Amino acid sequence: MTAPVLYSIRPCSPASHCFEITLKVTKPARKGQVFTLPAWIPGSYLIREFSRHIISIQASCAGKEVQICKLDKHTWQAEPVSGSLTLVYQVYAYDLSVRGAYLDETRGFFNASSVFLAVDGYESAPCDVQILAPKGKHFAEWKVATALPARDVKKSGFGHYRAESYDELLDHPVELGDFQSLSFKACGVPHQFVVSGRFRGDLKRLVRDTKKICEYQIKLFGTPAPFERYVFMLYVGKDIYGGLEHRASTALVANRDDLPAQGESAISDGYLKLLGLISHEYFHSWNVKRIKPAAFSPYDLSQEAYTRLLWAFEGITSYYDDLTLLRCGLIDQQRYLGLLAQTISGVQRGAGRLKQTLEESSFDAWTKYYRQDENSPNSIVSYYTKGALAALALDLTLRQASAGKTSLDDVMRALWQKWLADGQGLAEDEWERIAQQVSGLSLQDFFDHALRSTADLPLPALLATQGVDMCWDYADHAGDAGGIGQPAAGRKPRASLGVKTAADPLGLRLVNVLDGSAAQQAGLAGGDVLLALDGLKAGDLDKMLARYRVGEQITLHLFRRDELLVREVVLQAQPAATCRLHVQSGGGDWLAATQA
Repeated sequence: MTAPVLYSIRPCSPASHCFEITLKVTKPARKGQVFTLPAWIPGSYLIREFSRHIISIQASCAGKEVQICKLDKHTWQAEPVSGSLTLVYQVYAYDLSVRGAYLDETRGFFNASSVFLAVDGYESAPCDVQILAPKGKHFAEWKVATALPARDVKKSGFGHYRAESYDELLDHPVELGDFQSLSFKACGVPHQFVVSGRFRGDLKRLVRDTKKICEYQIKLFGTPAPFERYVFMLYVGKDIYGGLEHRASTALVANRDDLPAQGESAISDGYLKLLGLISHEYFHSWNVKRIKPAAFSPYDLSQEAYTRLLWAFEGITSYYDDLTLLRCGLIDQQRYLGLLAQTISGVQRGAGRLKQTLEESSFDAWTKYYRQDENSPNSIVSYYTKGALAALALDLTLRQASAGKTSLDDVMRALWQKWLADGQGLAEDEWERIAQQVSGLSLQDFFDHALRSTADLPLPALLATQGVDMCWDYADHAGDAGGIGQPAAGRKPRASLGVKTAADPLGLRLVNVLDGSAAQQAGLAGGDVLLALDGLKAGDLDKMLARYRVGEQITLHLFRRDELLVREVVLQAQPAATCRLHVQSGGGDWLAATQA
């Protein structure tokens, strides 16, 4: 049976990055059919105004033009008609991220939220989707990858698909191009891994390692998996990183050099980062795509949907992404502790942790986390990283109080069973109530401390109960984010400006000036371009400052916009904000307990 809403999408002009969409409504509203395009995409909490990329739009009925009026920034209404209504519109697609749509002569990609208008009144109705190939010999090898249920498709994947609702349609991104594809099964479920972009790498190893991640997480929550098949879509390029979760797929972007090289057995830092991203987005299949806040059930994509629970959905997922790599045997305890130390250091170095709670961070994601500026490290805390540490603290608290009989795993499985039973989103206080029910513990004080205060988490004491020492140290160099080991005896702090920098043709651009730092006290600001230190061109700041002592005064020349400034700065001691973790002799019980 034909669906009441039919979409057809064609890469009409890859050279000019343009998709053409035809939308047919068989029985439009008598008073004039209304259409809307989402303002944001689930998983990325920022109003993105996708409608700004619609270039032109026309309507017709029985071959005759129909007037269509724009009501607001993302809403249109057609005049009343007596037959089926057809819209034809073009969308500009040149967003290389995982959130929008992209098209050129080498590749195409789109999320439905960027290209498919919702038909008012038909959001719960089935919709058919036809994906057409671009014309020309140059595109003869192009294929389609998507988890959208197929109805009648060619071997290449071009053809007809069906979504049972607009909400389902939004959750199935589509990759187009001459990509490489490998398949595997995890706990009996077919998985496809698609990689596009220019690269050289060992995709078979990537698939083997990904399978371990998938099987561990499926078993963690319990079989069967919540999908019949799953698709990974990875685009590799230069200086890119990110992912976006969907109910049966994920879109990923990463550096091409992060792929494992042929014949390489070790896990490089870049490959480890990629595996962590894969693990993170796959875990979201349960935690946020199914288990989710009531504020997202259903999604209102026309405006912000506020919740104080993002720490639980992004933070806990961030805790499990690296933990999964340990538990499925891809990394050892030392490598895992190194990653954990880096997360702890990252949170500690931001003064924002003393000004914003995790609940506030979650609630303010729309206006603060996704709109960061030069002052963000001083004013906000990440619900990803501090959320991951809160998850660690809760896990260790549960293990300690129950003598190892209860852990965060049990809470996550209980949340999953609740969703299977009722399919309902969680009220703002429900996550905490379920955690207390599962553990049989009074956790009110813990949650008040971890979520609703700016006090540091009690990680040193909690880790010590598990045989892990946590110490603060001075960074050895600008890239020292923490790791394994103990501070060297007698180490003295180096001289510091208290800035984060990026390369600039004129010298160094100040990305952030940290609270209370020497640079801030001297009046430096984010965006300033540092030209010279004591008359010498600004270059490697670590090496230049290594020749100075704490308390010495230096002269800085810098540009603020087009104005030359001269500042005298008294160098401060670098803070002891670099975490070192060390497993005590005979310790590591918690780490051993997490092994698969």
